[in-house]
Amino acid sequence: MTRGQVVILLGPPGSGKGTQAARLGAELGLPHVATGDLFRANVSSGTRLGKRAKGFMDAGELVPDDLVTGMLLERVAAEDCAGGYLLDGFPRTVPQAEALERGLADGWSARALLLEVPDQVLIERAAGRLICRMDGAHIHHALLAPPRRDGICDRCGGELYRRKDDEPQVVRERLEVYRRQTEPLVAFYRARGRLELVDGDRTPDEVCSTLRELLGRAA
Repeated sequence: MTRGQVVILLGPPGSGKGTQAARLGAELGLPHVATGDLFRANVSSGTRLGKRAKGFMDAGELVPDDLVTGMLLERVAAEDCAGGYLLDGFPRTVPQAEALERGLADGWSARALLLEVPDQVLIERAAGRLICRMDGAHIHHALLAPPRRDGICDRCGGELYRRKDDEPQVVRERLEVYRRQTEPLVAFYRARGRLELVDGDRTPDEVCSTLRELLGRAA
């Protein structure tokens, strides 16, 4: 991956974007920039943007695109992003993608890698997901990566639980939101010749290998 390139991981909820972004970031020495982390960091630090975002969140409203984009552009202006970075969870809409294009420095470009996974597989993945109450970043799966002891996190011994967001009906609703809100980004990046498709219905190792290969072609 060359200087000046932004990699965007696209895909429906449960397709493995966060897992792959974290893994690729570590292997390639690139920052993994996740919007969820940005929100938490700005809100907890009480930044100007964080205070504005908290106001919308406390009112149960969506944080406006310009505010989300502002947080993102502030983060990627940091020195550690000078050689490129991986985006997870941004952009979520075409207006956000357009704002990102405007905010990129001269000579920089964004390319999108779309993880394709059938809906039924996504529902099955979510149904088996187990989250640690003490360390929310450590995730088990009842079938794919079961804990050594039922209900106990292998890493820290915390209690494992299943989120309500992972119930089948909720996952279907989240997929509908994705179709309406985020899927148009596929056409956006395809029209610019910067979209590549990746079969996400494989093991994490196989998916990561394909992503590494695609990124290596741009080196």
